[in-house]
Formats: sequence, structure tokens, C-alpha cells
Amino acid sequence: MDKKLYVGNLSYNTTDEKLRSLFAEYGEIESVSVITDRETGRPRGFAFVEMATQEAAEASISGLNGKMVDEREIKVNKAKPQPDRDRRQSSRSRSGW
Repeated sequence: MDKKLYVGNLSYNTTDEKLRSLFAEYGEIESVSVITDRETGRPRGFAFVEMATQEAAEASISGLNGKMVDEREIKVNKAKPQPDRDRRQSSRSRSGW
């Protein structure tokens, strides 16, 4: 299991600091990033949290998945690897669009 976690179904009011304080109960945190829209700068309702150890990541999933945060039931799972951007762009260029 990876140490990077996906945190979904977040309120648009949930901040990096709020997530940092929630996840700190389960271990050391390496990074927290609430994802924002590139054009508007508004939060998109999800974030990534990277824990320092695999054990802390597992404890975070067990402790926080389904927890109410800012009146929303958050989802916490291991993050899926990001697709290779070069491959996605080259497949678009081959499609003829």
C-alpha cells in the first residue's frame, strides 16, 4: 500500500490546515493538498494527503473514511497512480481531433 491517500467528498470550505489537523491524529504527515480548479482557483471537493509511513496511511483510512467533516461524509482511500500525461496527449493527437 502506498502512503498517498485520496480524500473525497470534501466541503468546498475544507482547508489544507483542517485536513492536516485531522490526519495528524494518525501519524506524521508529509504533504496535504486540496485540489483547486486551474481557472477559478476554487476547491474541487477532493484532496491528496501523503503520510510519512504506510502504517499511518492505513490508520488514517480506518479512522477517517466515512467521518463527518464540515457536514460532509468524507471518503479516504489509497490514491491511484496518476496516468502518464505524455501518453494521454499523444493518444489525443492520434485521434484526429
